[in-house]
Amino acid sequence: MQRRMTTEELLVSFDDAIKHGHIFAYYQPQFNHSTGRMTGAEALMRWVDPEAGMQYPSDFIPVLEENDLLYFADIQMVEMTCRFLRQCIDDDIPVIPISFNMSRNDIFKHEYVEDVENIRKKYDIPVKYLRVEITETSAIGGMELMSSVIGRFHELGYIVEMDDFGSGYSSLNILKDLDVDIIKLDLNFLNGNVSGRGGIIIRSVVQMAKWLRTPIIVEGVETIEQADFMKSIGCYYIQGYLYSKPLPEEEFLEKMSLAHHEPTKSPIDLLKTFNADNFWDPNSLETLIFNNFVGGAAVFSYNEGRLEFIRVNRKYIEEIGMNISERDFIESNPWKYFETDGKKLFIDTIKKAIDSAEEETCEVWMTLTSDCCGTDRMCIRYHLRVIGNAGDEYLIYSIISNITAEKKSYRDLYESERKFAFASEHTNTYAWEYTIATKEMRPCFRCMRDLGLPPLIRNYPEPVIESGLFQPDYAEMYREWHRQLAAGIGSLEAVMPLTAARIMFKVKYTTEFDENGVPVRAYGSATPLQ
Repeated sequence: MQRRMTTEELLVSFDDAIKHGHIFAYYQPQFNHSTGRMTGAEALMRWVDPEAGMQYPSDFIPVLEENDLLYFADIQMVEMTCRFLRQCIDDDIPVIPISFNMSRNDIFKHEYVEDVENIRKKYDIPVKYLRVEITETSAIGGMELMSSVIGRFHELGYIVEMDDFGSGYSSLNILKDLDVDIIKLDLNFLNGNVSGRGGIIIRSVVQMAKWLRTPIIVEGVETIEQADFMKSIGCYYIQGYLYSKPLPEEEFLEKMSLAHHEPTKSPIDLLKTFNADNFWDPNSLETLIFNNFVGGAAVFSYNEGRLEFIRVNRKYIEEIGMNISERDFIESNPWKYFETDGKKLFIDTIKKAIDSAEEETCEVWMTLTSDCCGTDRMCIRYHLRVIGNAGDEYLIYSIISNITAEKKSYRDLYESERKFAFASEHTNTYAWEYTIATKEMRPCFRCMRDLGLPPLIRNYPEPVIESGLFQPDYAEMYREWHRQLAAGIGSLEAVMPLTAARIMFKVKYTTEFDENGVPVRAYGSATPLQ
């Protein structure tokens, strides 16, 4: 008999289930569809209660996770996997790598890496026979910790797989930031459909994996048509009911003993040349890469000074302000837009990205021309990362932002400050800027030079009143001014003595408001009376 247990029943019986082995591992093998050889397997959690029978993982795993119990079940899987491998090794049975699942709960509340390593050492299992599976969703919200955990597993020699790739919302962002060794793509997230858009997506994932030198294992393969399709696009490793359902230990042992084995290989040898034609279909990279990133994005190839854009998204064209199509941009000579110094800096940054294997950034000035917009000079910030290479040809992923306005604002600010400093020297005027919300005052150069004020004064005006710059008999009036500025008065003006010498100055304030009429800043000046 089989009956779905209630949450209370699951929790009450959990300890006994761990103790008496009611929670245990089934194993689903993985095969190379091209050779028919077994390449690995995945340990899958099962729970068979003595009275209620088999419980579905979709029913009990969320309950365990919500009650901080999943870690103990996951560790049980590691223990059983190592015990099984030890038995096989002792009996001289050839073994294959077996992967086990690591949940979000495991790493946030426990010393999971150390616990796994201790179990491996306990059974003396070579690390090459154990693989760790993480899910995309388990990394969201904890990227830094997950990256650290993966790094620790790598230091110990473990292979780390990303399971359920594509089932979440940030697949490429997660993959970009996590150094995984194998990608597991589940056909179930496409309902097993490899025709139409589904096939385009899968084909592009496989191509991307080749750039990343990362093998792909496809899960959920149920038909020969699915397996043949995957082989046709260069993905040979499959897991699913076509070859085998998840098996209890005894059946898996028999199947593993009879099968021929081979290792899972990196697709590095599959990428001999780079075929730009694969990128003309707007659905392929646009779906898998461009639409997953915010802003302008492009993929280009670089080979000893030769630059060729393979694909750009519309946001890229909009960012640089050109009224041309993506295809027209791709077919043009990309170097013609770069100024001489900018071209050299861009090439140096590409070489740096190749050497470091990290994202590198540069800012280059470019001159762009279009029929409708004429000629425009702009500054573009490039974020460059190598995503693949074939020999001396490198595939570069780029995200850009147009920072021309930012650069011009810096230049205008510098120029205005220079002119203001020049004018104030000749008019003998002291000036400052007051931020109303934070009560921060930033004085001009003459204020700092002549009056000894620091570049930033907090809780203004109290520090200058305490210093004696504003005289005690005018201090309360000056405080009242700042209360009026906060209340929204437009301007203030008065003659008052400043400094210990009580030199008479005309002191003025002018208020700046935001679009909602809220006072933001006030600009003050003090001019000595002749």
